[in-house]
Amino acid sequence: MARGFHVTSVVAAVFAAAAALVAQRQPPTFESTTRTVAVYATVTNTLGRLVGDLTRDDFEIDDNGIKQTLTVFSNDIQPITVVLLLDRSGSMKPNLELEVRAAETFVHGMLPFDRARIGTFGKSIQIDPDDFTSDRDALFKILRGDLQKEGPTPLWNAIDRAIDKLLLEQGRRVVLAFSDGVDEPMDFSGHAKSLKDEMKRAEDSDIMVYAIGMEGLAPMQAQHAVSGFGGRGFATRRRDDSMMQKPDEGMAKIAEATGGGYLELMSAGSSLGAFDRVADELHHQYALGFAPQKLDGKLHDLTVKVTKPGFTVRARKRYLAPKS
Repeated sequence: MARGFHVTSVVAAVFAAAAALVAQRQPPTFESTTRTVAVYATVTNTLGRLVGDLTRDDFEIDDNGIKQTLTVFSNDIQPITVVLLLDRSGSMKPNLELEVRAAETFVHGMLPFDRARIGTFGKSIQIDPDDFTSDRDALFKILRGDLQKEGPTPLWNAIDRAIDKLLLEQGRRVVLAFSDGVDEPMDFSGHAKSLKDEMKRAEDSDIMVYAIGMEGLAPMQAQHAVSGFGGRGFATRRRDDSMMQKPDEGMAKIAEATGGGYLELMSAGSSLGAFDRVADELHHQYALGFAPQKLDGKLHDLTVKVTKPGFTVRARKRYLAPKS
């Protein structure tokens, strides 16, 4: 069972059709000269299924409580630029292979205009290759290479590093973080990042964070081999809760604030479908935009609504207005 966004599988025919559409369509542009605020919205119905046939008139955006006029609207398939962050800490021992398989599922679902890099964090934070790429074979090679193992869980510093890599990119920029543990930073010489730091930075930079959390080994257990685990790297039976710890609660908070999604997996085997779901969502978000009326350099509250009943919208909660 999983809570968060509803998990579905995506068949190959859907990706083939989506690839053909992306090849023919250009993403909406948010011109910096008009200071357009970009908002990407995910809409689901009462069954948790994605809704992709709404129109411009079905949406309302409030900026600090004041209704705005939409100047940009698109429901076409949207290309993405993403950093996949994989937790390789000691507490992930039971799930390391599963984590790689899940990341491969996401890469397999990438469309021709999508670009990605693979990040790992544990003893160090490493993001490869040097530039964002659409070459899935190159990304598979990284995932199937000698990835780091053991070490602490510098979750927020890893997200901070991923944001660094996305700052100069255009369009929709996404961090997809997979982790099982509470933030346990390395010695960053007084520069360890916090949830508060990264939530503000992601909001200021218009970067969406998706997070997938799993139960991991508690600190005392992470140092030892664990009995009862199958050869594929995930539990074959329910583990003793005293051995496990819940994911960092901040993962759900930063995902909600930035308009992404959060899924906490109670069953490790469902993670492959979760990564399918994330890829599908990212390709079918609505691109909305408006010109802010106040250029005051402050954070503004955003509310995105669908005027029809029975729909749920996920979109970022705030944006940093430019200065006049």
